[in-house]
Amino acid sequence: MIQCMDVTAIIRRLKRIEGQVRGIMKMVEEDKPCEDILIQIGSTKAALHKVGQYILEGHLHHCVLDGIRDGNGDEVLDKLSSALEQFSRLV
Repeated sequence: MIQCMDVTAIIRRLKRIEGQVRGIMKMVEEDKPCEDILIQIGSTKAALHKVGQYILEGHLHHCVLDGIRDGNGDEVLDKLSSALEQFSRLV
């Protein structure tokens, strides 16, 4: 669960990403050059991916480790595998 991580830092990063998306929308509305818009989209994707990595790291160190210690290793690893598959589609 996210409660094992620094929720404030995650929210701060997501709000920054939200601002980036708003900026992209404004660029589209103002008919900015496509190249500039694509650069900002790439930057936003990278920032979102970084948040995902941070959450994944916390998940591994807390949820997965706790699940294995509690004897639920197979279930936890199945869920981790599914989460990794979904996360890898973001790239």
